[in-house]
Amino acid sequence: MKKYPAEIFKAYDIRGVVETSLTPEVVECIGKVLGGMALESGVKGLVVGYDGRLSSPILAKSLITGILSTGCSVYNIGEVTTPMVYFANFELKTYSGVMITGSHNPPEYNGLKMVIDGETLATDKIQEIKTRMENKNYISGNLGQYSVIDISEEYINKITSDVKLHRQVYFIVDSGNGVAGSIAPKLYRRMGAKVLGLFCNVDGNFPNHHPDPSKPENLADLIKAMDSTDAEFGLAFDGDGDRLGVVTKGGRIIYPDRQLMLFAASVLDKNPNAKILYDVKSTSLLSDWIKEHGGQPIMCKTGHSFVKAKIKETGALLAGEMSGHIFFNDRWYGCDDGVYAGARLIEILSQVKDPSALLNALPNSISTPELNILVEEGQQYKIIEKLQKTAKFKDSIDIVTIDGLRVQYPDGFGLVRASNTTPVLVLRFEANTESGLKRIQEQFRKILKPYVDNITF
Repeated sequence: MKKYPAEIFKAYDIRGVVETSLTPEVVECIGKVLGGMALESGVKGLVVGYDGRLSSPILAKSLITGILSTGCSVYNIGEVTTPMVYFANFELKTYSGVMITGSHNPPEYNGLKMVIDGETLATDKIQEIKTRMENKNYISGNLGQYSVIDISEEYINKITSDVKLHRQVYFIVDSGNGVAGSIAPKLYRRMGAKVLGLFCNVDGNFPNHHPDPSKPENLADLIKAMDSTDAEFGLAFDGDGDRLGVVTKGGRIIYPDRQLMLFAASVLDKNPNAKILYDVKSTSLLSDWIKEHGGQPIMCKTGHSFVKAKIKETGALLAGEMSGHIFFNDRWYGCDDGVYAGARLIEILSQVKDPSALLNALPNSISTPELNILVEEGQQYKIIEKLQKTAKFKDSIDIVTIDGLRVQYPDGFGLVRASNTTPVLVLRFEANTESGLKRIQEQFRKILKPYVDNITF
């Protein structure tokens, strides 16, 4: 039985270093499994797209070869954002597709995000792919049909037919040389906006800064550009266009949980009592905000595949993650799409004279960005399991264990959870005061000290 690198089979996707753990041969075998899984589900064709990484076209070719060998058809939509694959799944009525992308990982990485028959493959399904590969559990048949389709105009037309600006707004788009640069400025200009593009040429070397707007250092160029232009605000995207970053005219970062406040108010204005999802990393202020605007707040696990499953389960009209994934299910398809979220944001901001004033007025508290503690591969899960059984927290009023440990206090919260993509513990802290923040962090330092040495927060 042939073995494949276990570390590439993550919780939400398949991801690894190209030519080391993720080779064209491995990807072709993954294609064989996915083609078979699709046919077994009654799906006759898979949409395939790929991002702007240097290795993506080669890996896409291998993936397509594997899929076609099973008799499953392929609709190749070329170099696109990940959400454009989701869009094509609905437009072509396959409800199934594969995106070759390394998301926000370094340039030497790449991977696959997969949907079959409307289900985002995660956890057990991804382990099933590995098992099928090792057992050579492949379907073979006549070659499937192959089509090349450009869906970019349909994508733009779908959005511009529904999302409307109240006035022309002027803003900057920083794509970090990721694939969103090929579609976002074009879409927003078509909507009637004035757009200044920053690093919008697609370049898999990412020569300017890494395309990951969740890290403040990657927004430095955008903030600098805000200061030297008349732009009203700035938008930033990750490498495959499914996450959104936002900065104000004054260079203040509006983190995704605060973006979600603005989106929630807009959605609830038209849909009273709607359910709104947010992940465990999000601000405590969200729950009260959603209730005040007539909605039902629901906290859920972090991870785009888990959020999508929860949207299906609850019928929520909107969801968001602290990482920047925003899911609209009221006028869109319930999938995470940073470029579409950007369109909805500029629609809202075009209704006011001073967009930055509106953004800055959103409720805020003292908080940390996402903090990471590196551990040995797999240790993050063992540490969380032990902490859930033994950790005690003074003065806590609630402990949520749906994803790690989120400890709620009267004046804030602390979170520690296991990353499902890298061997790290993920932490975040929030409080009403600096002293409260330090107090909560100190409690977490004490409970983590027996397990990790490199505590830096």
